[in-house]
Amino acid sequence: MSKSIMIGCDLHDRSMLLRYAVGTQVPQQLAHENNPSGRRNMIARIKRLADKERCQRIVFAYEASGLGFGLSDELHEAGIECYVLSPSLLPTTPKSAKLKTDAKDAQMLLEQVRGHVLAGNSLPVVWTPPQRLRDDRELVRARIDVGDELTRVKLKILSGLKRRGITKPSWYQTHWTKRFVRWLREDVIAQMDSVVAATFERLADRYEAFRQEQTKLDSALRKLSGESRYAAAHKRLREIPGVGLLTAMAFLTEMGDLTRFSNRRQVGAYLGLVPSSHESGESDNRKGRITRQGPARLRKLLCQAAWVSISRSESAAKDYHRIKQGQSKRTKKALVAMMRKLGVVMWHRALECGVSSELLGRSGPVDLQEASRMQAA
Repeated sequence: MSKSIMIGCDLHDRSMLLRYAVGTQVPQQLAHENNPSGRRNMIARIKRLADKERCQRIVFAYEASGLGFGLSDELHEAGIECYVLSPSLLPTTPKSAKLKTDAKDAQMLLEQVRGHVLAGNSLPVVWTPPQRLRDDRELVRARIDVGDELTRVKLKILSGLKRRGITKPSWYQTHWTKRFVRWLREDVIAQMDSVVAATFERLADRYEAFRQEQTKLDSALRKLSGESRYAAAHKRLREIPGVGLLTAMAFLTEMGDLTRFSNRRQVGAYLGLVPSSHESGESDNRKGRITRQGPARLRKLLCQAAWVSISRSESAAKDYHRIKQGQSKRTKKALVAMMRKLGVVMWHRALECGVSSELLGRSGPVDLQEASRMQAA
């Protein structure tokens, strides 16, 4: 069996603490700054250690965080096997939570890597999206965030009007128009006390600023949907009642490589729309609320799309009312079922269009083993 050097890294904004070991040897510790030169020095040092110990394999692991996948990219480019692990799936205890240090976190990650390399234990690896997909996600998520901010500003304005007993004009509808904003500025804010008017003027300015930003992002999103990596799948998804531009693009960018899901159960689990389990001993059928794992943004959009599909599609409305059984207490259960069904249908339709090579990322150890065999062949 070839020798391996295994490394667990506790990654922070400015520092990296490493615990490493060769086989079953006593772990050693290294520390480097988390900057370009520090990462280059770390990679060079790891390779020197591997050469010194005559190790044919270097296995590196760190927790996923807000720092992204930049370190993973650099390590892979340097030929080092790197795994980004899911924090929510790593072992924790009440004691470890109260006695938390960087060294202990790095040691825990090293033990996970050791268990995988020496005993074949599975690793809780997160899927690493390619840089192209990460950039696409930034645009879609920015559009979602602007929509949320716009909604908050509108609610603040409407709540302020309600508190002051100002009724909306009879021609007002649910959609805010230029006419409504003009009424708000000329007929309401202009008549207010100067102190209160300054607050409402600021909210009106924020509304128009977010509105302009939303328009620009919508234009960029439409352009992105026409790119070859999304065009066919986006067109197919838009055929589903309730699925618009934002929902379709959020689904495609958040799901990424659709081939990494083998069946509808995996899709539902990734979306966090499957029931949690509380089963032990004789209690073998105890299901709880949905897990809410995975992208919350996508669940929110699926919820909105499901309501629209229920109102516009006879088949969707029929399924919804069949599950609800006329009971108000089953409303949420029926809605979640429709959300899960919509997500699975979208996955099937998008998968039929094929997955662009630009959206293929890095997954678990199996992918790396297959890549090694292909390189050897």
